[in-house]
Amino acid sequence: MDNAEHLLTSAGTKVRELRSVLKGAGRLLVAYSGGVDSTFLLAEATDILGEAAIGVLADSPSLPRAALQGAVDVAKAFGAKVEVIATTELEDPRYASNPFNRCYFCKFELFTRMQEIANARGFPALAYGENAEDAFQVRPGAGAAREFRVLAPLRMAGLTKEEIRFLSRERGLPTADMPAQPCLSSRIPHGTPVTRDALKMIEQAEEFVRLCGFIVFRVRYIAVPEGLPSAKLQVDPAENGKLVPMEGTIRQALRAIGFQNLLIDPNGYSPPPQAAVPAA
Repeated sequence: MDNAEHLLTSAGTKVRELRSVLKGAGRLLVAYSGGVDSTFLLAEATDILGEAAIGVLADSPSLPRAALQGAVDVAKAFGAKVEVIATTELEDPRYASNPFNRCYFCKFELFTRMQEIANARGFPALAYGENAEDAFQVRPGAGAAREFRVLAPLRMAGLTKEEIRFLSRERGLPTADMPAQPCLSSRIPHGTPVTRDALKMIEQAEEFVRLCGFIVFRVRYIAVPEGLPSAKLQVDPAENGKLVPMEGTIRQALRAIGFQNLLIDPNGYSPPPQAAVPAA
């Protein structure tokens, strides 16, 4: 049995469980970011519940404008209802101070807003896109989800990231092979305050690098005492060949954005390792 056949077999039973969970929810607000997991979850919820499923997309300075529009367009393409709400986690000093558990305060803000909508409109449940592998990683936002009793249908069904990508591909979702794209605040080291100006600089810098043809990369924001910040560029090693001829152009563009210096990480960028999922 090849990998595709294995995935089809393993995911088939899990999808039936997922659909059972969604059907049991009745009416559902889905935290939607436009990423791989939440897009698949919203697509499935829309199939099962129709207009009784609504995606809630949080709009904040930590979300790039292109990502916001892309998420709206993708949801529209598969017929999902999406509401964009402005969130204000950046105004919370507990978030803006950028502690290790920063994501908790972000998710707390999102779920607070979603719960207000649910209470006003009679939605009995909230859901978000945690998968079976996420449950074995340190994810502060999951604490907020537990406090609000937010459902995690993908995790409940036992679906892994690989299976979700496979099923997304089978559905023709454009997010199937999308690289992970955490919020812009994740480019700022813990302990360095998150500000609107810093987020805007990161967004502009990453948009320029993307226009240069790079796919998997990060622009890290490095604060400099009493000086302009520096940028650290991490590029997927598979794309390093494109970096040398483009380095001068990127350096000039980032200086125009407001960075004092550009540092190239010699180790490049590679996604954080996924935790192993215990065998059933």
